[in-house]
Amino acid sequence: MKKLLFTLLISIAPLVAMAQSQEEIIREIDKISSSISSLECDFVQTKHLSMLNDKMVSRGKMYYSQPSILRCEYITPYDYVFLLNANQVLLKNSQREDVIDVDKNKIFKEIARLMMNSIKGSCLSDSDTFDVAIRTVGGEWVAELTPLKRDMKQMWTKLIIHFDRAACSVTKVEMREPSGDYTTIELSGIRQNEMIDASLFSIN
Repeated sequence: MKKLLFTLLISIAPLVAMAQSQEEIIREIDKISSSISSLECDFVQTKHLSMLNDKMVSRGKMYYSQPSILRCEYITPYDYVFLLNANQVLLKNSQREDVIDVDKNKIFKEIARLMMNSIKGSCLSDSDTFDVAIRTVGGEWVAELTPLKRDMKQMWTKLIIHFDRAACSVTKVEMREPSGDYTTIELSGIRQNEMIDASLFSIN
């Protein structure tokens, strides 16, 4: 779940089609991301299991609000909510509800930092955390992020983010794990800078 949460958050960062070099692309990502006050979208998550030659599909909605609030809400095949609001994380399902203080949990604190950096676009320029390569494939920009830190390497071998150049938004994120398993998250119905019900971000 922690791997998915970070990936969901990294998928929010938009991209501008006019950029030419990798450095220009990163600058444009930061510029456009800073103009997003809120975001809402649908997502389909597919988990591919290498050992079982099988896959698990989940669907849900994601909500983001500046400066550091994110809600990931799974709808099918089960109900599950992850809510990050400043320094607190809410994990909720049909049977229980847990609130975690991010500042007191090293793993969640690191993931939260990376999530917010991704939203702002600064994850692509974080040379201490990722080796980043961006290329053009048809009508897409594809960013490949290879973890450099040991903790990140234990979770992922690579993160691949697909950006629709015409729409200036992320369409697909892929997480590859050391085990050979991988997860894809496809985004649709992206709506930016629209009013979102504040109650969706309430932890108490």
